[in-house]
Parts: sequence; C-alpha cells; structure tokens
Amino acid sequence: MSAGHKIGLAAIATACAAALLTTGALPAAADDRGSFGDVPYANPWSGIQNNVLSPGLRQTSVAWGSLPLTNPDTGNGITNYGYNFAALKDTTIPITMTQNAHEAWKTEPDKNVYLVIGGHHYLYQGHETGTRGYVTRVDLDATTDATRVTLITDVDNLGAALPTFDGITWDPFTSQLLLTSENKFSGTPRGGVWAVMLDASGNPTSAAVPQYALGSGAYEGIQNDSDGNLWIAEDNGGAASNGGKLPNTFIYRFIPTNKADLAQGGVLQALQVIRKDNTPATWTQLQNPADPFEVDVHTYGNSFKTGWVTVHTGTAAAAFDASGTAQTAGATPFKRPENGVFRPGSNFGEFYFTETGDTTSTSNLPGAYGAVFRLSQKSPSATTGTLSPFWLGDIQHTGFDNIQFASRDTVLVVEDAGDGLHKSRNALDSGYAVQVSDDSKAPKVTRWLAEGRDSSAYYDSASNPGYNDGDNEITGIHVSDGDPSVGGILGAKSPNLFDGSWRGFWTQQHGDNITWELLPVTGDNHS
Repeated sequence: MSAGHKIGLAAIATACAAALLTTGALPAAADDRGSFGDVPYANPWSGIQNNVLSPGLRQTSVAWGSLPLTNPDTGNGITNYGYNFAALKDTTIPITMTQNAHEAWKTEPDKNVYLVIGGHHYLYQGHETGTRGYVTRVDLDATTDATRVTLITDVDNLGAALPTFDGITWDPFTSQLLLTSENKFSGTPRGGVWAVMLDASGNPTSAAVPQYALGSGAYEGIQNDSDGNLWIAEDNGGAASNGGKLPNTFIYRFIPTNKADLAQGGVLQALQVIRKDNTPATWTQLQNPADPFEVDVHTYGNSFKTGWVTVHTGTAAAAFDASGTAQTAGATPFKRPENGVFRPGSNFGEFYFTETGDTTSTSNLPGAYGAVFRLSQKSPSATTGTLSPFWLGDIQHTGFDNIQFASRDTVLVVEDAGDGLHKSRNALDSGYAVQVSDDSKAPKVTRWLAEGRDSSAYYDSASNPGYNDGDNEITGIHVSDGDPSVGGILGAKSPNLFDGSWRGFWTQQHGDNITWELLPVTGDNHS
C-alpha cells in the first residue's frame, strides 16, 4: 500500500493530549471477544486528524476513492471507486481528483455487504452521491490494485441512469442485492428499492431493476428477516420547528407474496406505535411540537404497544408514494430513522433501529439528539409487539446512523452528526459499542472509534466548490461471515469477530472515501 493510500490510517495508541476534549470519557466496556475497548475522547473539530481505534483494534484499507475500476463507464465519468469525473461546470478545465476548485464528485461508497461467493471474498456497496448512482464490488482476494474493484452496474433495466444509493442488503431468497435510494424516480415520489441479481460467481446477471411493490420513499436502511420479509427505514426530516424538525418518516415491513420472487408483490406495512391511552400516535398529531408523545417515547423505562398498518397490497406497475400513504394510514413517524438490524439469538424477535435526530445544538424539540429503539415481537411476521427506547442520544452522542451487532450482546452504533454539529460541539464523529441488556435504563457504552479528518475532507470542509460534503463520516459498519445462504442472514447467527470467518468493515465517507477492514491487534502488530 502506497503512502497515499495510508491517508487517515488510525493511530492505534491512546489519543494524544491535543485531542482531549471536554466531550467526556465513556465507561469502559468490551464485546464478547474484548476487542472494543475504550477510546476516551472524540477527535476535535480542527485541522487534519488521524482515526483513533480502541487498543484492541487496528484497520487496513481494502478500497479507496482513487482506485481504478476494472470495467469503467468512461462516458459517464465512472472510472474510480470513489470519484465521478463527469463534467461539472466548465468542461474546458480538466477535473482533478480532489483538493481543487474543479475537483471530481466524491461518490461516497456507503453501506457494505460481505459475501463469500463463487470461491471469492467480496464486499459490495452502493454509492450515495454524485451525478448518478452505481454499485461496486471489492475483491478482497485481489493481489493488485488494478483488479480490486469492479463496477457492478450504473444503469437500470431500461438503460437509464440509476439514482444514488444508500442502503444495501443481500436477499438469499432471491439471490439479489437490494439497494435503497433516498432520491427520486423521474417524475415520481422519492426513492425506492432496486434489485441486482448475482450468479453463483458473484457477478451480475442483469442491470438494476426497480422494485415498485416496495413503494417509494426516502429509503435508507434495508434488512432481511428469516421469514423472507424486508424491513426498511425511511430517512427524511420533517417541517422545521423550534430549531429542529418534526418526526416525519417511518419504519416499513414488506411481506412478499412469494419470498423467492419479489415481482409477485406483497403487503407493504408501516409501524404504528400505541400511546398509553391505547390510541395510535399518528403523523398528523405529531406535527404539533407540543404533543407529549415525543417526550414519552424518548424517556427511559417507557414501553409502548405496536402494530402494523397496511400501506399497499399486491404488485405495482410504477412507483407509489409509500410515505404519504403511511401518513394517511395512521403510521407513527420518527425523527429520521436510518438503519436497523436484528439481534442475534433473538429468532428475529428483536429489531434495533437508529433515529438520527436533528443534528444541531440549537433544537428545542424532544428527541433532538436521536435514539436507538428496540422493537420486540414474538416473531418477525407477528402483527403486534413492544417498542422501547434502548439508547437516548445527547449532544456528545448523536446523529446515530449505521448499526450492526458485533456479538450477541454488543451492538455497534456510529455517528453522522454533520459539519455544523461537529463545529458547535468541537468533536468529530465516533463509533460506539453498546452493551445490550433488558434494563430499562441507559446502557453501558464505550467509544471504539474516534474518526479523524483526512486532508481531502479538510479541504472540502474549508473551501470545496460546493458539491462535495466536508468532514469525514462513519458509515458502512458491517460484521458478517459472508454466508450467502438463508442461514447467513444477519441476526441468524451470533457473530464471532476475528475467528477466521467473521470479518468487520466500515467506510470513511467523504474526502478520500476509504473502506477499512477491522482487525485485531496481536502481539506482532501494534500499529
């Protein structure tokens, strides 16, 4: 790996004195294998900073923005892993990769899916920004940079450009990658789900096909369950109020008619939370910032009955507005749900999902700093359940985004607080290991990652031409053994990270757009 590829590489030792902030140290906690020890402080919002990992962890880059694609779409500027060189403003000026007023679009590889398929170890991801969306595959077995990253697709089944993607999951029932977009279909409501079929060697057999029966919304997280259902988190802020935004979008469950063929349609549902007086908390009610429900649902010790309301039934020949229909049906909105995952060992009966909140220090709304919620049901297809706050955010821990279990009792939650909040709290983003228990009080938490800021992100934060994000963001946290079968759905098995089969990854978005693999520190490597 060249020196350029090491930009942002973690300093594994304890944070230096210059990085000590007043954001507060966290109590030490560790996962079942003891790797997620304590990083006491976040990195400050100043200059260029190294990533700092817990003493039991190290990281190595598996892909970075400048890596060339083995099969580029040169005509549309998709030639590199994390950059799009399509013409931006002045086509007479050459576009440089980064740190220039005419720099390329940074396409921000997002969530990851690890699969051991066709004898290869692959990491798949969609790309969140740029002039068009695309899907890439990192060959973790590649021996040269030139053969490492492949373009899976950047067009749909009609040959049209794809929207940018955020979420991704592997659906073993249909042998498809399912990708979510928060953006628009042409002339239709926001976002949706696209499917890319893979063959037994992990190669695409078609372009991306829109899955209209799953609806259209500001879709982000997507997750399978053992019954073949699909769970989707919708991330879109609501109307401005008291310095923040009102709860606006939903948690969905799609129950397919035939789990082996999503084209046959099914039932799209949205989560409904029941107040203490046995009436539902609805979107219309929660547009009143004085409604007491938001305080109640963001209070430790409270729990609420839940049900599911029907948003759509059958197939769909075109996109339909899932979000608007969920509002009308009486579903309960949250403050920007982002991602969700099932707890291992729960038989898919415990679903944890993140709520980002307002990502500002000026909001006076309840739930401004977001939360992680726990939805408990007797089975993944049950019609009723119970919702409770698992972890409530504060200004030091907020902007909750990606979530992933590292073991049965340790869930990893990462921040995307945004440039403004980084500055106002003088702290960049962090990744946390949160211990799961049945207590109705704040859980034990430790910081396993204090994300830094690479030179490219620092440039964008200070002086970029306006179309690239600034400070680095943590995303794509992923722990998997790569099992592509139904038995390998995340949540079916308890992870045993670093045992030779289970592997962990995360992506440092913006800037250099590096995707990292997490590794344990052993006696032979301490840096």
